[in-house]
Amino acid sequence: MGQKKQRLLKARRHQSPSDGTQKPSPKELHLGPPATLGPTRSIYFSSPEGHPARLGSAFFDQPAVSLARAFLGQILVRRLDDGTELRGRIVETEAYLGPEDEAAHSRGGRQTPRNRSMFMKPGTLYVYLIYGMYFCMNVSSRGDGACVLLRALEPLGGLEAMRQLRHALRKGTAGRALKDRELCNGPSKLCQALAIDRSFDQRDLARDESVWLEQGPPTPSEPAVVVAARVGIGQAGEWAQKPLRFYVRGSPWVSVVDRAAERDTQAGATACSHKDFNCLQTK
Repeated sequence: MGQKKQRLLKARRHQSPSDGTQKPSPKELHLGPPATLGPTRSIYFSSPEGHPARLGSAFFDQPAVSLARAFLGQILVRRLDDGTELRGRIVETEAYLGPEDEAAHSRGGRQTPRNRSMFMKPGTLYVYLIYGMYFCMNVSSRGDGACVLLRALEPLGGLEAMRQLRHALRKGTAGRALKDRELCNGPSKLCQALAIDRSFDQRDLARDESVWLEQGPPTPSEPAVVVAARVGIGQAGEWAQKPLRFYVRGSPWVSVVDRAAERDTQAGATACSHKDFNCLQTK
């Protein structure tokens, strides 16, 4: 056998292992994943590595009351078109229980083009217009027609951008500079500060690239949660007094403080810890 043929056979044996698989080159050995992998991050997650991962669909798949309480302390993030990220800690919510709830847009089980989001999968945004000029943002929960209204945030990041957005959109007192606590202390103010409008209706909070929810940082102790009647639903009969509003006691960012409910909270009559939902009676 010629020397050239022997060299070719020897090269082929070096390139092809006995099991038939191709032997990678030295460069290819370094192309695989590192030996130790961190937590898997969503392909939609655009925040720096130091921030916790966004909350997924499983978080939203719980009844409205449980979800309304679970929202407290979580971080709502809005990424603007220029890449600016606005962040706020949720400090106040309201639960709407669906067809039985006389204050819900889905009362009686009615479905319309406007409220269709309430009947979509948990985590779907329901954004609607009130008074012909303001928006409110809700998140659908488990149960047809049930959702949670996001009422107030504690601003954490992008405050100047929030201030500019509020200044451009708010009516009256246009010349007065807004204090930090005034930026997101109400459902419509929250939407103005985050540039949320009707175009966000039916978006998936678990997957959207422009708005998402992150796990809030751990705290030394669970905050006291005040359980109170919802705001602005005086025409809903007995449902107007149902204790379906939840807010962090002592937070200066809350939209409306209920002193009577806070006294009940302090006495332990109606308030629960952040993780205990059993003491709330909704009917």
